[in-house]
Amino acid sequence: MKRVLTALVLIPLVLFLVFLGPGWDGVFTLFTAGIAMLAAWEYLGLTTHIGANPPRLAVILAILLLFGSRIFADSFDVLRQTEVVFGFLALALLVFCTCRSPVERMLADASASIFCLFYLGLTLLTLPSLKQDPEGSGASLLTFLFCVVWAGDIAALYVGRAWGRRKLAPTLSPNKTWEGAIASVAGSLLITAGLLALAEQLPRLNVTRLTFSGENWYWYMMAVILNVAAQVGDLAESALKRSAGVKDSGSLLPGHGGVLDRVDALLLAAPVLWYAQIVRQRF
Repeated sequence: MKRVLTALVLIPLVLFLVFLGPGWDGVFTLFTAGIAMLAAWEYLGLTTHIGANPPRLAVILAILLLFGSRIFADSFDVLRQTEVVFGFLALALLVFCTCRSPVERMLADASASIFCLFYLGLTLLTLPSLKQDPEGSGASLLTFLFCVVWAGDIAALYVGRAWGRRKLAPTLSPNKTWEGAIASVAGSLLITAGLLALAEQLPRLNVTRLTFSGENWYWYMMAVILNVAAQVGDLAESALKRSAGVKDSGSLLPGHGGVLDRVDALLLAAPVLWYAQIVRQRF
């Protein structure tokens, strides 16, 4: 029940922010930055279980600056600016750890700090980048991404619990099964069919906020690719937690664990969709 109630609060909030007009893109970027910083705080806490003690405030500030640079990227090449800003911040964290950390812990602290900037900063930065899609379909792309990931997660949870027998990755996540993984793909395909049908019907009601250009097969293909990426992202976060010897990254979200536990699938799925859009638009 806690899991359901938390979802009933968060899902409408996220979709509301997604469908805000272009003039509110900065609000969505700041909201995503807040999620990234909360998840980063939890991740940095995990690293203390393996002997590291990275500078949390410095890493959080670096993530905030990375997202802040995205707000002012309208007149620049976004890819080039992101590369430059990320590189500068990573070097800054390296220098900071060199000056702050004891020499015997410097490697662990610097590695944890820079990886956190990449793992939770650079990956989630693709969400505001998708929202500001140059073709004007940012809200549709994010709705597609979130629905594919959420539907896959729900299908895997309930089918895996009811009929799961064959373990998918017992050393990383003992509760995940092949039956659940297959159901997850099916759930993503079903929600994609629903979104495509809805997008066809909405114009009859003079609603054009949900649009999917191109052939339907492309979106079904992307649903499968994003679902696989989301499941791998989930497994990767499970591996990080097991490496640190903990079950959940935190307890901020009732019934869900920590923020990192909720965004782990997006950490791979969002960049995959972003790169797919770049390839699609340029080729």
